[in-house]
Amino acid sequence: MSTIKTNTALIKVSDSNQSWLESIPASYWVVGILLLIMPLFASDFVLFQIFGWTFILGMIALSLMFLAGYGGMVSLAQMSIAGVAGYMVAIFGDSAITEISQGWPWYVAIPIALIIAVLFATAIGWLAVRTDGIYTIMITLAIAAAFFYFARQNYHVFNGFSGFNSIHPPMLFGVDWRGPSAFYYLTLFWATAAYLFVLYISRAPFGLALQGVRDNPRRMSALGFSVVGHRVAAYSLAAVPAGIGGILLTWQSAQISPGTVGIGPAIDILVVAVIGGLSHPIGAFIGAFIYVLLKTFSTDVLIALGLSGERFRLLIGLGFLVIVFFSPDGILGLWKRFRAWQHRDPFASSSKGNNL
Repeated sequence: MSTIKTNTALIKVSDSNQSWLESIPASYWVVGILLLIMPLFASDFVLFQIFGWTFILGMIALSLMFLAGYGGMVSLAQMSIAGVAGYMVAIFGDSAITEISQGWPWYVAIPIALIIAVLFATAIGWLAVRTDGIYTIMITLAIAAAFFYFARQNYHVFNGFSGFNSIHPPMLFGVDWRGPSAFYYLTLFWATAAYLFVLYISRAPFGLALQGVRDNPRRMSALGFSVVGHRVAAYSLAAVPAGIGGILLTWQSAQISPGTVGIGPAIDILVVAVIGGLSHPIGAFIGAFIYVLLKTFSTDVLIALGLSGERFRLLIGLGFLVIVFFSPDGILGLWKRFRAWQHRDPFASSSKGNNL
């Protein structure tokens, strides 16, 4: 009997493993393989500027998606958190501003930058979770504006308006990680890690409790859960992908300045998250890809139409309005509606009172 039970258990384990692999849609495998072989046929501009920037903005927007989608908290300070991590790498690491930069090795500067970004996000969360709705948006926007003006006016630590330049990733394994292909794989790796991190947290006990706090905070408090504690912890966890994205953004442009953490970039992150959809982590990267395409090629489109190329934000705004008008849940919402329409029953009656 014990042998039969053991064999049955082994069969169940193998079946569960097989079902886990089979549960991954074929489209995911296709996209994953396509991303891995992208450097074989894509140009350096596409790898570095389009996809590299997409993965970076996607990670920062992913932190906003985590707070808004799972916690019900819309924060406009995520770009500021990313900027703090980027500034700290410039301050503790190497840059052209040798009077301020400490020149510490990367394995010291990067962890310190992420820790400070997490502490900064925790402080923001401690202030913001005591508000709700539009007040959360306004207080995080005020924090983002305050950090922007502080960075622009402080010359002893942040080097004021000029910021820092000549900030490059470390040379590891003899690879120039700012090269197009190397930087593409670097951003792809961390974007995948951030996506899996958020996906895991959302299904872990903390993530489920956070969603309960989002839906009914009074009931969760009555059950013994700390509403404020879970919300503040969500800000701290969301700072991890935002901080990594901020460091990669600093390496991509080789500089960081107050313009990187201005009001415009802070709102752009919200636009990216909303375009993709706040219902799933992958929406952050979908929105980032669409935003990067619009930001990169909208000027050429406007000039081709005989309009001023300086009005590229008009085209981005129109694209945002069209998507949100037809689907408040962004591109993912449109896709879900299309799939529902595709699998509809043509013989079912559309009238509630008419049953065949």
